[in-house]
Amino acid sequence: MEKVQEKFLRYVGVWTTSDPEAECAPSTARQLDLINLLAKELKALKIKVKTTPKGVLMATVPSNLPKGKKAPVIGYIAHVDTAPDAEGKDIKPQIIPNYNGKDIILNKAKKVKLSVAQFPELKEYKGQTLITTDGTTLLGADDKAGVAEIMCAAEYMVNHPEFKHGTIKIAFTPDEEIGRGVENFSVKDFGADFAYTMDGGAVGELEFENFNAASAKIEVQGCNIHPGYAKNKMINAIIVVNEVLSMLPPKERPEHTCKYQGFFHVVGINGTVENATANLIIRDHDTVLFNNRKKLFTTIQNKMDKKYGKGVVKITVKDQYFNMRKIVEPQYHIVQRAIDAMKKAGVKPKIQPIRGGTDGAMLSFRGLPCPNIFAGGLNFHGKLEYVPIESMEKAVQVILNIAQA
Repeated sequence: MEKVQEKFLRYVGVWTTSDPEAECAPSTARQLDLINLLAKELKALKIKVKTTPKGVLMATVPSNLPKGKKAPVIGYIAHVDTAPDAEGKDIKPQIIPNYNGKDIILNKAKKVKLSVAQFPELKEYKGQTLITTDGTTLLGADDKAGVAEIMCAAEYMVNHPEFKHGTIKIAFTPDEEIGRGVENFSVKDFGADFAYTMDGGAVGELEFENFNAASAKIEVQGCNIHPGYAKNKMINAIIVVNEVLSMLPPKERPEHTCKYQGFFHVVGINGTVENATANLIIRDHDTVLFNNRKKLFTTIQNKMDKKYGKGVVKITVKDQYFNMRKIVEPQYHIVQRAIDAMKKAGVKPKIQPIRGGTDGAMLSFRGLPCPNIFAGGLNFHGKLEYVPIESMEKAVQVILNIAQA
């Protein structure tokens, strides 16, 4: 049977970065390369697979329980795309066996290192085997670690008929990193009673509450006049868009918040004197605070209209997803099942809120309760990403423990 790290290293070799500017599904055709590879591997295991042109894969491992015995239909979900925040092509993983607990030089020429001072949690993995980047790309543990773990568990179930389980559903989705992972996902076709996304971070993480999320776009129509004759005439769109951003609370940014604290996060800015735009995300676990954050943009819009006149500044706020706690908590047995599975695998559960979102959040509101379980990776979305092999192995055990009837 293939080891989980072998699958993982094969999958990270497939370029699957998603594209937030694309309007097609999947947003990049390259994501289908991994979907098709996974379909081929599942079919080789004699597992029934269905893929769609929009990049959703669904598969079924049939129940092997004795006739008359029943068990819930359990689903496992992971996404194949990697974040567009960092380069995801030509990934060259480095394997650090028996990690010594000290700084890791990822790229000597570029002076990129994993620093224990910056990331003290590294010490927790002393003696383990780490897979890191080479300091030029992200790694893709988000979420190819989850993909590899699900695939490894599926292979185990097929090759060990003595391992008794009910019907198991598997799904791999595209475009999760750009908030469109389940746009074309049919909960009815999937057919699970409940599911788990294998998309969390460090070993032991278990999450059933996440941010409420919205996006904000600021568009400024300036008035470009020759700077020598601009007095009382020019409206510099670059200055105005920064003026709008300065009206947001400076301490309510990701770099100043943790745990249940929400934030405003500027993810992109572009402009000239004539036109400028800024894109932000808005996050908060608390619904009242979340709505107040959105209302702040209405207040800012009114102030800008009064100062510059209507049409100069346009702010558009759109909801993205909501806190799944409302859906999952009334069915806490799903969470408890994961807790018990972790303890059985020798993993201490760390129940915490997701400072982000998952496909499971949206699926929960569509009738498929879907907590999130660790995949083992850390420092997602950047060149400092890494994953301990032992964490991935524990995740496979947890998947099997949850599935076991």
